[in-house]
Amino acid sequence: MIHLRTRLVQGLALMSTGTLAGAFGYGAANLVPTFNAVPLDMRLSFHTQLMQMNGITMQGAMAISALSALALAATTRGTSRRLAAGAGVLTIASFLITRLGNVPINGRIKQWAATSAPADHAEILARWETFNYARTGTAFAAFALLIFLSLPRSHTAQDPNERP
Repeated sequence: MIHLRTRLVQGLALMSTGTLAGAFGYGAANLVPTFNAVPLDMRLSFHTQLMQMNGITMQGAMAISALSALALAATTRGTSRRLAAGAGVLTIASFLITRLGNVPINGRIKQWAATSAPADHAEILARWETFNYARTGTAFAAFALLIFLSLPRSHTAQDPNERP
């Protein structure tokens, strides 16, 4: 039963962290270039609306990813524990980058959409993009660790103290 529970937690960690990495990846590859291609007033309006919609879904994805990876770390040993814990920490890093970097700038963007952007708006938007790429990188790294953890290992290479 423990083995089945661990596999279910592993599946949840993989699915949620893959979804998180995919969402951030889509944003980095498609939304950011689109933001930069449209007029500023359009970007500000769209960005504001998008952040309103993303608030709950992205926070939920980050929470499920972090909690499931840390739960997986708690139910495994050895290398599996270290990989799962690393994925959990990286997902928490994605959350912290979002919360401390992107979210305050999103608040400013919301104000600009209602009024006007300040003279230094390009620098502030570039900083938002830097935070976005950083959180995308940590989410992809977390997903990569969980993928590696899920790959079949030969019996000779597996740690004898480790539970799958």
